[in-house]
Amino acid sequence: MSENFIRSYRMSAGVAGRSGFAIGTPTGISPHIAFSVEKSAAESANTAKIQVWNLSPSSLSVLDTKDCVIELKAGYGNNMALILVGNVVSAVTQLDGADRLTEIEVVDGRVAIRDTYLSLSYDGQVNAKVVFDNVIAEMGVSVVYSEGSSTAFVEFPNGFSFIGSAGNALTKLCNACGLVWSMQNQVLQVRQPNEPISARGYLLSSDTGLLEVPKRITLAAESAEGSATETSGKKDEKNVKIGYEVRFFMNAAIGVNDYVQLESSVTRGYFRVDKLTIDGDNLEGEWTCTAQLYEVKGA
Repeated sequence: MSENFIRSYRMSAGVAGRSGFAIGTPTGISPHIAFSVEKSAAESANTAKIQVWNLSPSSLSVLDTKDCVIELKAGYGNNMALILVGNVVSAVTQLDGADRLTEIEVVDGRVAIRDTYLSLSYDGQVNAKVVFDNVIAEMGVSVVYSEGSSTAFVEFPNGFSFIGSAGNALTKLCNACGLVWSMQNQVLQVRQPNEPISARGYLLSSDTGLLEVPKRITLAAESAEGSATETSGKKDEKNVKIGYEVRFFMNAAIGVNDYVQLESSVTRGYFRVDKLTIDGDNLEGEWTCTAQLYEVKGA
């Protein structure tokens, strides 16, 4: 069988400075796993539900550790890409026939966004980029700024002050600059509305894994207040954009806010990934991604 059809995954879990565990390729221990990961460009955290059968007692104890982090990769053969990094919210184990089934809920950036409390005060003129960098340093995460964001950072002529959670601080800064933020695999992304996070693109066609015919959808234009959302009822034509829902073979290299060149029988063009669902089961069922793509004008 071709390597392209061999489903593979790797899941590791643990807390910094303590022993953890790993299963899947290339550990030699690959129990049955199923997962569903929901991602979007919104400021709300990405979430995942993971089911694993017959974990050892020592592995279960790791999942119960406070602020345990899970990293999940999936793909084909030795070609795997990162699907999710996040904190374990709950891990419940119960009998499933003769087996033990553990259901794990994971939230991306839960600790950084929820637990980082800030008290900031800048006297005199300060640039928003300086404040952004300091907030992100306090959160302890990496950041990627889009190319367009570099022209959006404003000057605060009378200083800047803030007390509260890191997530609220980011929202306040983004609203002042006309930017948007989201957390993707524990990496903060800051960009202009409707802008891909990077100019690097992915080709999505029947030759590269596209399944079925893309479904046309209409989306509310993304603004500094949040991600694009599907519209219903009467539409303001100035505030809606055209998009497509597409389904393709597992390719976790394509993430939210990535730049995609779509080639299909119904449309060709350049799009930004606005929402993404990744469903997998290493033994049966789905091993696919479903994405909502938002049209990028002028590409």
